[in-house]
Amino acid sequence: MTQPSEDIDSARREWLVRALASGLFAAGGAFGFRSASAQPLGKVPKQLPAGRSFYELTGPVTVNGKSATLATQVGVNDIVQTGKTARAVFVVGFDAFILRDNSRLELKGNGVFTNQLRLVTGALLSVFGKGARSVHGPTSTIGIRGTGLYLEAQPDLTYVCTCYGATDIATSDDPRISESIVSTHHDAPRYVLAKPDNRGRRIIPAPFKNHTDLELTLIENLVGRNPPFSLFDESYGSPRRY
Repeated sequence: MTQPSEDIDSARREWLVRALASGLFAAGGAFGFRSASAQPLGKVPKQLPAGRSFYELTGPVTVNGKSATLATQVGVNDIVQTGKTARAVFVVGFDAFILRDNSRLELKGNGVFTNQLRLVTGALLSVFGKGARSVHGPTSTIGIRGTGLYLEAQPDLTYVCTCYGATDIATSDDPRISESIVSTHHDAPRYVLAKPDNRGRRIIPAPFKNHTDLELTLIENLVGRNPPFSLFDESYGSPRRY
């Protein structure tokens, strides 16, 4: 007898959640990319309780220069840094982050709200609550509002993927060089270059790379939200990024 489609979807959903939880989608690569592992097999990620910042720590991670534990809190004016083979999954207010290895993230804000972030080195996947924020890389300044965003920071370029939402991307040294992006599903990744390419461009198209929808779903869940897409929606025109 043919299994009903809703049962297939349910089984697939359970398998994907278990795969996320067990770290099945791990893979080496730039900036130590691998999907963030979660709780023990079969446990669905849930919103972090009040007063807790870190969901996961792997390898050497510091907050303001001091070694972090799962009990360490991250404030809106703190600096989070990861070492070799490290990774940190954490929440600050209504925003959530996956900071990959060899990365340095500097936060600035007021009260419980972060309004400015600077990725000095490394790679960062982030989701943001309501309100305007600015995100800075070595070569870029990005204005965002309620957005999913992935960055990789190198001295001569910044990789920017607007996973969903709207961003205003500009070069850090000349805000007149800019591009506005509206994305529903990783539609328009960009490189922001320190110097013009051979066609005189500073902001150029880039491939999708090094982050997944599973990771976005995880960190949105940590702040009690869901991403504006479904991992199981067959009507999606573009490939699902497992």
